[in-house]
Amino acid sequence: MVRVKNRYLVVNFLYPEPTVKSKTQLPDLVQIHSPTPDALKQGFIVRMIRDGVHELFGDYGSGMVSASLKVNYYSASTSTAIIRCPRDHYEMVWAALTYITRLPIPLDIPVVVRVVRVSGTIKKAEEEVIRRSQQIIKRARAWDAAGDLPMLQSVEKAVDRDRKSEGEVLAAVDEGSESDGMSE
Repeated sequence: MVRVKNRYLVVNFLYPEPTVKSKTQLPDLVQIHSPTPDALKQGFIVRMIRDGVHELFGDYGSGMVSASLKVNYYSASTSTAIIRCPRDHYEMVWAALTYITRLPIPLDIPVVVRVVRVSGTIKKAEEEVIRRSQQIIKRARAWDAAGDLPMLQSVEKAVDRDRKSEGEVLAAVDEGSESDGMSE
């Protein structure tokens, strides 16, 4: 019996444009590595890849890739996915991921898909995802220990300021509509 051999691609979704319009400018690192919207599901990712492979390589590419294409792991909060694809044709999947510029129609958000690692086993791909998460935590702790204002706190303050200003605008609009209602 012949074993089917696969490759596992560790993928990051990066967002070059802000998904939420904010009056205050967020740091670029936070903006680019922002969480993926919850509406993006594993099925959308597989469909996106299949469509990309079909567009680039036609029916031949679709036939070669679609049999074992699967999203083994997906985290919307870290914008990370592990995608299983056939070993002999993983370059086709990589190329299709590289050419993706927007998320599917319900979301329609500009995106950059970056393949971080190609692995022969799911275990090594999972270890890479864990290693990258630990690296991010270590950097955040080092930044906090340096005495600088941590990025998380600065982002929280910016969001609070936006909420307060929006609340003041809504209160002013409500007061204006109440006074208009009394005069009539």
